Amino acid sequence: MHNTVKNLIYIEELIKSKANHDKLAKIIAVSKTFPIENILPLIEHGHLDYGENKVQEALEKWTDIKNKNNNIQLHLIGKLQTNKVKFALKIFDYIHSLDSEKLANKIADEQQKHKKKPKIFIQVNVGNEDQKSGIDKRNLNDFYKFCKNLNLDIIGTMCIPPNNGNMENIFLR
Repeated sequence: MHNTVKNLIYIEELIKSKANHDKLAKIIAVSKTFPIENILPLIEHGHLDYGENKVQEALEKWTDIKNKNNNIQLHLIGKLQTNKVKFALKIFDYIHSLDSEKLANKIADEQQKHKKKPKIFIQVNVGNEDQKSGIDKRNLNDFYKFCKNLNLDIIGTMCIPPNNGNMENIFLR
């Protein structure tokens, strides 16, 4: 058995042992920078969700595989530039990094052109860090309404807390 499959099984078992319910968390195997040869064993094992952070790399790596297996779900987990939206919509099923009205407008325009509506997470800058992208948490409700008015399929938020050992306080606010 390939190491990637062993790792996935280990993580799934660890989550099951810690969860107080029967529903398994969705694991997104982050495949960025890895060659497809390392990912194929996971696909053959039946894993369906993969994360990439670069649009061009995802197009090159996943186009043929997704054409053969339409159950595979690709997640864009990196920053999305407006000039890459039309390409991103061709390959990604999820976008985890919606962080501006400009990007929301571009996605809305392109999803109409491509007749494809990705599931989207709003990126929230929960620590108000200058070096991180994301919507200010105080503006989240207004931004969500703005996105819904554009007919975007907002399904949640993506938050990266500051790496200062004080994460609980960030999410309690």
